[in-house]
Amino acid sequence: MTKQKFILPALICIIAGTPVAAQPSSVTQAIVHTTTNIIAPEDEDVSAINPQGQGGMNFRNFGDGETKSVTYLKGGMVKTVLKSETFRSTIYRNNDTRTTTTIFEIMGDKRGFYITDEEQAAMMKQRDSMMQARRKNDSSQRDASITINNNDQPIEIIPTEEKKKIAGYVCTKAWMVTTRLLGIKDSVVLWYTPELKIQNLFSTGGTSGFGNMVNPLGKGFEKVDGFVMGYEMNMRRNRKMEVYVTKIELNKEIADKEFDLPKDIDIKPMKEMQSMFGGGQGNFQFRRNP
Repeated sequence: MTKQKFILPALICIIAGTPVAAQPSSVTQAIVHTTTNIIAPEDEDVSAINPQGQGGMNFRNFGDGETKSVTYLKGGMVKTVLKSETFRSTIYRNNDTRTTTTIFEIMGDKRGFYITDEEQAAMMKQRDSMMQARRKNDSSQRDASITINNNDQPIEIIPTEEKKKIAGYVCTKAWMVTTRLLGIKDSVVLWYTPELKIQNLFSTGGTSGFGNMVNPLGKGFEKVDGFVMGYEMNMRRNRKMEVYVTKIELNKEIADKEFDLPKDIDIKPMKEMQSMFGGGQGNFQFRRNP
């Protein structure tokens, strides 16, 4: 069913805050263009993937393919517009009220929901508890993945000497290493520029637009000494995510009305929309490989 593929927008709110050193350019208004690619293994047997029943959404293919996003930032307001062959989604983040609103459009169908940071935290806590219980009862899942939003996991940013230009900025390659239970380490390759400090924004693309609901990087990016221009990470089921900024506009004026919510869509509380996410059964899970 085609609607099974609009998982990316239903999940991808903007995450805030990036400490940057060495007197970077401090930015309070910007437009950032980003491309995200989720690459599935060529030998995957799609017939083995069970469809999501009960009219729910199938997250197992999690936005395979290319998704382009444009993020608008002005003060405490952030808006991200995502487009792929199968969906269009717009995520509004109000950092002053700590509220995220997501609008997605699939085959002419428009839906929306809003959620506060406190509600997200409670949802993630419930999901993590369910996933832990599931792993205890299913030995095949005990080592399959980590808790996505566990902020207690030690995170280390390890810069390298390798450099390359991304969207006109000289970027440094670094490893973000997370240590979890039993000393197991997970790593993500990232590229950052120390030239920019963007207020209320430390990365774009990937899952950063999902308001922490499926943020596999946790709070790691806030430890980066600059703005993250790209990263690559392994996901579950042998998928790979590649995220790169393609353009940053710093001098283009952004009107306040850019952040106005649409008036022609009934925007509901997230708790009324949970059935769209498999009833909150904890399908938002990633794995990073060391």
